[in-house]
Amino acid sequence: MVASPAPTHDPAEAGLAADGTIPAALRRGHWMNLLRLHAAVEPDGVAVRFEGADTTWSGLAAAMEAGAAALSRRGVGPGDRVLLLGLNRPEYVEALLAIHALGAIAVPINVRLAPPEIAYIVDDADADLLLADAVFAPAVDAVRGLTGRLREVVWLDAAPEAAAGGGEDAAWPALVAQGTEGFAAPDVAEDATALIMYTSGTTGRPKGAMLDHLNMLAQVRTSQLTSEPPSADDVMYLSAPLFHIAGTANLIAAIVNRVRVVLHPLGTFDPVAVVEAYEREGATTAFNVPQQWQAICAVPGVRERRLRLRTISWGAAPASPTLLRLMAETFPQALIVAAFGQTEMSPVTCVLRGEEALERIGSVGRPVPWIAARVVDPAMEDVAPGEVGEIVYRGPTLMRGYWRRPDATAEAFAGGWFHSGDLVRQDADGYVWVVDRVKDMIISGGENIYCTEVENELFAHPAVLEAAVWGRPDERWGEVPAAGVVLREGHSLGIEELRAWLEGRLAHFKIPRELHIVDALPRNASGKVRKVELRGLTER
Repeated sequence: MVASPAPTHDPAEAGLAADGTIPAALRRGHWMNLLRLHAAVEPDGVAVRFEGADTTWSGLAAAMEAGAAALSRRGVGPGDRVLLLGLNRPEYVEALLAIHALGAIAVPINVRLAPPEIAYIVDDADADLLLADAVFAPAVDAVRGLTGRLREVVWLDAAPEAAAGGGEDAAWPALVAQGTEGFAAPDVAEDATALIMYTSGTTGRPKGAMLDHLNMLAQVRTSQLTSEPPSADDVMYLSAPLFHIAGTANLIAAIVNRVRVVLHPLGTFDPVAVVEAYEREGATTAFNVPQQWQAICAVPGVRERRLRLRTISWGAAPASPTLLRLMAETFPQALIVAAFGQTEMSPVTCVLRGEEALERIGSVGRPVPWIAARVVDPAMEDVAPGEVGEIVYRGPTLMRGYWRRPDATAEAFAGGWFHSGDLVRQDADGYVWVVDRVKDMIISGGENIYCTEVENELFAHPAVLEAAVWGRPDERWGEVPAAGVVLREGHSLGIEELRAWLEGRLAHFKIPRELHIVDALPRNASGKVRKVELRGLTER
């Protein structure tokens, strides 16, 4: 028997730093380094599944390193911005990891944006490299015609022949296949900017919120503290788009916690297909916006399915008490978690767990342990419990600021706290109820009307499937409420019938003066209603 060589005690041979300490690069807690650790201890475990194909932990780590090497050969370095325009697919995950492994900054783009809107982000982010799916080749060509900023496009799947630059642009799989020879990944600090997430822009031009790796790590810790502990057989079914902070944050949390992710292909949301996938993949946790949970709960036979869901969460848009009761009835075995927040906070700030949901239905919960939150008046004085004020925050999930917008950053951080723009009530036990957005509140004859309050009453009407309320200009009162609703199949509704039904439920001045029946509410890709478009209905 040959004895194993004794371990070296020479600091240089052990790879220690010049001062004899362990290098910081080996101790980093960001998701790139944790992926490397997972690949070392569970190389053949499944990290990502997409349309029946599996990517192992070692395969994902190798793709990250090879992708980083490929981007480095193209001149990308720490702090450079790299644009991402893609659907949920493994190559998107690889590219996001590769960008971060270089210390560069990923700039995800909403795939539903029009070319002029994409061109605005290209110019505003001062980015010249775009990673895109071939299906968006026509949009990319249009963007190239609107800005000369783009230097190169790398296609995440395969270079499309129809693209104007298709003959010169590279394909991601071919670049990854070239390996990592001659490349050494840099040490990326946790406080390096990782993402510029452009806000949804429901009221104007989007701003780029700068999030660093510390923000993401704090968000992962938030998920660990506020949901069921992850286990070896957990499966996260991810249908939120990866270009949205909810999708990115859930992905990073899964990778950090070594939880298998099943990516749902983006496109038209088919609730029947989603329920079938939950059953087929053995999903234990899932996140959806309220509109999607509404559709899932309506799938025939959903309660008879053999589902393993242990935690279901919702966020990004308000959920009515009616929907929350329906979710509890449809998934009695699952812990329902309300996740409230915004992009600038990485995003979750308040959480309500299932055991509290029915007792305090409609609440978004209490601020998470990492967050300091106050409810204040315009003078930054704390309001009394039960009174309406704006919720403001501090904490490690708070963004670094808005990209190249010191004026907007200073405005958002007036008084030393981040101003959310959300009007809320907080009870004596710390539970928060969202009342409205500051910019959406209607002031009618000196009275404040909170759109969410009116919308919740509209949701309770048996003919109403979805509803949104906004302010319409009025010569006498300044503003009066108007409503847009999507009707349930086979129902009809008129303004006089609605007003009569709301009498006694709402103060007279809160009852909508006009009603618009629409096929669908206009939403952005985050599921938020674009009230700026609905206001146009009152101007026709």
